[in-house]
Amino acid sequence: MTLKQLEAFYWAATCSSFAMAAERVHLSVSSLSKRIAELEASLGQVLFDRGGHRAALTEAGTRLLPLAGALLQQADRLLQEMGSTSGLRGPCRLGVGELTALTWLPSLVAAIASAHPALEVSVHVDVGAALAERLDKGELDVAVIAGPASRSALTSVPLAQARFTWCAAPEIARSLPRMDADALRQHPLVTLPQGSGVTHLIDEWLRLVGAQPTRRLVCNHWGAIVGLLAHGSGMGLLPQGWAQALCNRGVLQELPSSAPLGLLTYALHSRRDDLRPLVGALRSLAAQHADFTVASSAF
Repeated sequence: MTLKQLEAFYWAATCSSFAMAAERVHLSVSSLSKRIAELEASLGQVLFDRGGHRAALTEAGTRLLPLAGALLQQADRLLQEMGSTSGLRGPCRLGVGELTALTWLPSLVAAIASAHPALEVSVHVDVGAALAERLDKGELDVAVIAGPASRSALTSVPLAQARFTWCAAPEIARSLPRMDADALRQHPLVTLPQGSGVTHLIDEWLRLVGAQPTRRLVCNHWGAIVGLLAHGSGMGLLPQGWAQALCNRGVLQELPSSAPLGLLTYALHSRRDDLRPLVGALRSLAAQHADFTVASSAF
């Protein structure tokens, strides 16, 4: 029995497919399967039931999983403490929303590179619901998502809060005394799709004012939303730092609100069963660099 065999087993057991597990450990699917077969031969027990559509853990595999995870965790710590090079090594998959990508992601990636130069960082940008699903499947190591963990297999640690404000093109804003139910009857609501944390803020605000938009213009890209708002296509929420920068340039104008807007708390999400030092290191660095007040240079 070797650590490489245990590593192959652990990721095969916790990822959504053998193909994803093979990618995590830089192997072909056939090589991954070979290592698992060697581990089964060494232990004298079958670890996966391969008779169904997807391989499932046997009773022996279920018993081995937490033990293998603990051994791999200790091996990671040993390598970090005793290795000839400093820092962690291997693949590092981050999931972030576009708001994080356009604000503090560059400083986080730079900090990771400085503290752990041997890590191979890749970043996946998507809405929160999609990131949570990918994290649950083992396709990501951690993800920055608005709100607490919504899946039982995930856990989360709060990082920072983001403030938002209503905005519109100056020609629209001049005709509206405030952002309220009457404004929603006159102009479309430009918004991110469901699954984004911002839509929860909007839904709560709509509940407070007792209104629903007559029309919605849904877009999955912050930059496109800014362009639509600036063109006069409707009204929408923007992060406060971006809104102020655009309003100072005369591109947009803030709209007073008839009801308060809540704050959106972002958290670092990870899998409950993932106790690797990598997750702890990313959690610490994210806590140091999370800052949604940065005005993106893209705007």
